[in-house]
Amino acid sequence: MGTTPSSPAVVSRLAPLAALRYRDFRLLWLGQLVSIAGSQMRIVAVNVQVYELAKRGAAIDPALALGLIGLARAVPIVATALVSGLVADRADRRSLLMLTTIGALVSSAVLALASGLASPPLWIVYAMVILAAVVGAFEMPARQALIPSLVPAEILPNALSLNIIAWQLATIVGPTLAGILIAWGGVAPVYWIDAASFLAVLLALLLMRSRAAPRASQPVTLAAALEGLRFVFRTPLIASTMLLDFFATFFGAALTLLPLFADKVLHVGAIELGWMYAAPSVGAVLAATALASATIRRQGPVLFWSIAIFGVCTAVFGISRWLPLTLLALAGTGASDTVSMVIRGTIRQLMTPDDLRGRMTAVNMVFFAGGPQLGELESGIAASLIGGPAAVFLGGALCVAMVGWVAWRYAELRRYDGPAAA
Repeated sequence: MGTTPSSPAVVSRLAPLAALRYRDFRLLWLGQLVSIAGSQMRIVAVNVQVYELAKRGAAIDPALALGLIGLARAVPIVATALVSGLVADRADRRSLLMLTTIGALVSSAVLALASGLASPPLWIVYAMVILAAVVGAFEMPARQALIPSLVPAEILPNALSLNIIAWQLATIVGPTLAGILIAWGGVAPVYWIDAASFLAVLLALLLMRSRAAPRASQPVTLAAALEGLRFVFRTPLIASTMLLDFFATFFGAALTLLPLFADKVLHVGAIELGWMYAAPSVGAVLAATALASATIRRQGPVLFWSIAIFGVCTAVFGISRWLPLTLLALAGTGASDTVSMVIRGTIRQLMTPDDLRGRMTAVNMVFFAGGPQLGELESGIAASLIGGPAAVFLGGALCVAMVGWVAWRYAELRRYDGPAAA
């Protein structure tokens, strides 16, 4: 298979903010920016709270307790992937996003209320993580499938880059604020702010003018649910990018161990921990900003190199004992991951028919979201057995080895030079 046909505009330079000229995309983008910042604050709070509760109760190893957060997020994603993708292709995507946003708000509000207890049970935290993962499993396919209907096809790569910028800007602001708030007043204020942040998404969805055309009534069957899976595996270019994504994030997942590294390795406090959570996003924003108005040629080789650099930076983070080097390595993981994310996202969206986008995204969600969550479990188990630094270094090394194997196995992706990714 050669390159994929596309409009000439896709490979030309675009204005950095081209997609924001479209009102409905702009509303969704701004709402997501606020909401993701709140969600990133919650991630820090959950990790800190689980780590502290495990240390205080001594019933479970703190590293393993952190790893179980990944399992609590991964199981719902994998279990609901086929159904959530089909729902995104059959239901009104805007209405579905409103329902999932309300569910996420409830999850954060319960965490905030539970944190007011003198000693909140650990199971409540895990239960709300599971609830947030379930609604997230339905939110992601609906949101990703909605975006191509908000902008013209030639603007889609720019929209994907801007989405990454929003995501990463939020993950700079969110963890930094979370670190300050946790040092000041504990985790409860963080959860309340996260709950309030979802109101921005609800407002954006209410103000959107675009309404999807009525979908033809189609039966909801197992065959329909599996069609997304069949499409992915009969499109080797898409399947190979998902395989790369899964193994890179599985072996390179280390962020859940940041509280352990801050406490036991670097001996720093909550504010520095917030910097550590924000560092990957600093690198990612720099990379995404460059990609928003640039073009990428020879996307296949660039994809492999970016993931290999991600693995090297992860390994450096694992062995670092100096905070500035740790922050630099974490920033490198964010920058390299962003390059690969834009390339992978553009390939998938341009090669997938609209009526399959929800199901394709759901299949990708198993790789994209399931990989790092299962990787967090693996990191937690490995850290409890051989220590955090050794576990993270080994994961980075295995990530690099995996890139070499996939590059050898999938020549089509190695030679890919299709439409520019930005």
